[in-house]
Amino acid sequence: MTIEIAGIGGVEVRSVLQDDPLAAPLIEELAVEYSSRYGGTRDEVFDDLTTYPAEEFAPPHGALLVLTLGDQPIAGGAFRQFDSDTAELKRIWTSASFRQRGLGKVVVRELETEIAARGYRRVFLTTGPRQPEAVALYRSCGYTPLYDTTLAPLEVGIHPFEKKLHVGHDYDRRVSA
Repeated sequence: MTIEIAGIGGVEVRSVLQDDPLAAPLIEELAVEYSSRYGGTRDEVFDDLTTYPAEEFAPPHGALLVLTLGDQPIAGGAFRQFDSDTAELKRIWTSASFRQRGLGKVVVRELETEIAARGYRRVFLTTGPRQPEAVALYRSCGYTPLYDTTLAPLEVGIHPFEKKLHVGHDYDRRVSA
């Protein structure tokens, strides 16, 4: 499916498996980003990111979506089953050269559409205390913090969020700059 995004043009949403070459930049950039924010080597973080079994991010219980501009992966994310009613978002990513253009919101909305279509009623996720951009993204997408928002990020530690979904709801795919 192709989505028109203001300032970018036609972006294709592709469902891929974890070992698909289109997913490789997602995991690679995440490893570099996380190691720079939290420590550890890129290889250690990469190994940690790939410890989840690939089938957790594949149908029928999960998915991994990559947004491409031509053949270039520019954003992506995944979900897996958390429990029978809940999906867990993982690995939300936008390529450094495409940030600040609304692609994170596109990824979250596309994942929510897939999640709702599979009958999940709730989305859960966690992000880290050194990722204020992620916190802002999830809050702007309607996620409820499950932590004391009056505390400093490092006092909170892992930042959990949730969002209740309306099964059958037609999630808006229109994006403006």
